[in-house]
Amino acid sequence: MYNIMFASSSSVWTTAFLFLLKTNAIEAFLAPQPGQKSENSNIKSKSLFFTAERSLFQQRVLNASNPLESFLGLTQSKTRVAQELLTELIDTDKCFTTFSGAEKFADCCASDIVYEDCFEPQPIVGKINVREHMAKKVEMRKNKNGEFGLRLDKISDGSKACGFAWTYTTTTEEGLRGTTFVELNDNGEISYVREIPEPIFKPGDLTQQLLEAVTKGAPPKPKVEFEQRTPQTASAVAEYLFREVQGSSIDEAMRLFDDSILYRDFNFKDILNGKSEVRQFIEDFSFPGITFRMQKIDDGIDSTAFTWEVVLEVGVDEDGNPEAAPDTIKGISFYQLDANSKLINYVRDVPESAIKPPILGKLARDLRPGLGVFQGVKLGSREGGL
Repeated sequence: MYNIMFASSSSVWTTAFLFLLKTNAIEAFLAPQPGQKSENSNIKSKSLFFTAERSLFQQRVLNASNPLESFLGLTQSKTRVAQELLTELIDTDKCFTTFSGAEKFADCCASDIVYEDCFEPQPIVGKINVREHMAKKVEMRKNKNGEFGLRLDKISDGSKACGFAWTYTTTTEEGLRGTTFVELNDNGEISYVREIPEPIFKPGDLTQQLLEAVTKGAPPKPKVEFEQRTPQTASAVAEYLFREVQGSSIDEAMRLFDDSILYRDFNFKDILNGKSEVRQFIEDFSFPGITFRMQKIDDGIDSTAFTWEVVLEVGVDEDGNPEAAPDTIKGISFYQLDANSKLINYVRDVPESAIKPPILGKLARDLRPGLGVFQGVKLGSREGGL
């Protein structure tokens, strides 16, 4: 009986839906076309299809064997709210380099937003404080003689959240790089931000030596069991690696890297190129006493960003249990999949500084606010922020 009722109800809904679609009444559910104004100022962050052309959308749905299911499927595949919102705020509104853009960013924030700018000693909490913080960021850079900007290098295609890689630029040079993660609430408002600039001083191999010294004596952890899978979206790949495999198998991790992998860890000056270099890097840091915890992650398909923290075990307590350091190391990662192989072909890791603001980072921003580094490079010489 329940199946009959469901089938009947589904038929009624499909008939009604086709009527709405053919008569263009479905426009009530779609975003306004360019030039039209919406009564809802947040329509861009909530719309299902503000980038889709209606004629193409209607044709695809009407030609489907099950129009209602096709409609629902298209809404899911087209909804990239966070990516669209942040791209507009950064590229169009210039939210990090103009006061008007900073205002628009604040207007898109929730009243209880938490902005974790890891250059600052404490998170910025609340819409009013974030508005002041964004204006201060613009003020800090506008004293540079000549034009200055922030280039959007990469952005993940997430809907509920996204991450983006950026670079400080002037008219002739580019400088400081970093990564930012942004999460939206159910109302499409920005509710959480974590932003981390690259460290000015890159310790390189000293990173491994320091971590080994700090975690010396930490007992090895048993490897976790996992069921081998091959996820097909970037966010699913990242969650599989860090919530299921959890470092238990380097071979399994390497299986999901493309041969063309480029791996940028901002603790190091040079980028890792190819699977052999990446494998050696992972092996070098596979020793007891380090626990990697994934925190927030977007729902990106072709690329994804996620926040994390590293917990260091500094010994054992009186009962023989691992004793963790009082503070964790926070970071952001950006993963991108190859369009053909669906394997990871790009990684960008950036950790926070232990000292906030970082001494060299603050000095560089004071001396060269437009670039944020002591010495820039030629504009356009680092494709994609590499």
